[in-house]
Amino acid sequence: MSYSLLHELEAEIASLEQEGLGRRLEPRTGLDFSSNDYLGFANDPEFAQRVRLATERLGVRLGAAASRLLGGTTELHLELEAHLARWKGHDAALLFPSGYQANVGLISALIRPEDRVLSDAKNHASIIDGLRLARPRQKIVFPHLDLATIEFELRHNYPGGRTYLITEALFSMDGDLAPLKLYAELAERYGAYLIVDEAHAAGLYGARGSGWVEHLGLERRVLATTTTMGKSLALAGAFVSGPRTLINYLVQRARPLMYSTAWPPLFLVALETALHRLLAEPTRGIHAIELAVQLRRRLRDAGLDVRGDQSPIVPWVIGDEREALRVAGAVSAAGFDVRAVRPPTVPPKESRIRLSVHADHTEPKIAALAQAVLAAHACR
Repeated sequence: MSYSLLHELEAEIASLEQEGLGRRLEPRTGLDFSSNDYLGFANDPEFAQRVRLATERLGVRLGAAASRLLGGTTELHLELEAHLARWKGHDAALLFPSGYQANVGLISALIRPEDRVLSDAKNHASIIDGLRLARPRQKIVFPHLDLATIEFELRHNYPGGRTYLITEALFSMDGDLAPLKLYAELAERYGAYLIVDEAHAAGLYGARGSGWVEHLGLERRVLATTTTMGKSLALAGAFVSGPRTLINYLVQRARPLMYSTAWPPLFLVALETALHRLLAEPTRGIHAIELAVQLRRRLRDAGLDVRGDQSPIVPWVIGDEREALRVAGAVSAAGFDVRAVRPPTVPPKESRIRLSVHADHTEPKIAALAQAVLAAHACR
């Protein structure tokens, strides 16, 4: 075997480390303020017990052992998809192995080469990669949440194909919400289709807790939403929801669905249990947001560049990559699991500590975290 390639890769890894951009797979230590477990289900003994009892009662088999189109579909898949569609206020839903695959599957199947797409500059990598596969004739990446640019572009008639406006509902790195009602009005005025990624919004907003789209009453004004179940529902997987015709079309064309093994039935029981738990406790998301408001206020009062609003995501933008790593290490040493977020996840010189508040945190824990963050800041 020639080792020239491995030497080249080693040199590239060393360069990343030198720039403060190296990454490692490290288990969680300390009180969790880094994960997306916004409702606090992941470590909830009662939730774990409910899942165990549900699986014992149903006696489901462990695995699907096939793709959805080749025998992997069970009645549990269909029942859960129907439940998820009702939760989102849509006609139908379709499960995917992950949120990344849901976005890639939806976008690459739906958008055609002759189409035009407007995409927020801070959209998730899965949206960006889906558009790379779709290769629309016009791809307009507009400045983050820039309504003026969106309207300027939509106002120009595009006869070549359809126009799509794609955005996240809650942006995971900045903790801010898209003005979806205004987006829907613009899309309707200019004949565009609105697609919304609700990965981080699901579980936090709306009477059913299904997301920002529900909160704003836009269920019938959005073409499709993608929703992950590895955040507020504390498990994994994702789904696309929308009109039944769209979902049927994805069954025909979405490659991540066609060429992936179906979710194990055992796991579907856990997802159904998580959904019931969320519906039974609709105020958990509100509590997480209220705690985040307290944390954000403490840090802003001390002069820190803290972003976000109306969400449990509290990003402290530091700038320098190595300084973000140092601060994360200092706060972790105080007993809190926090992580530095660096390029390419965020733009250059916008490295940050992304603090994620959960419903099972308490006010004393929030106060202690703020104290640890401010102590780390004081050592800069």
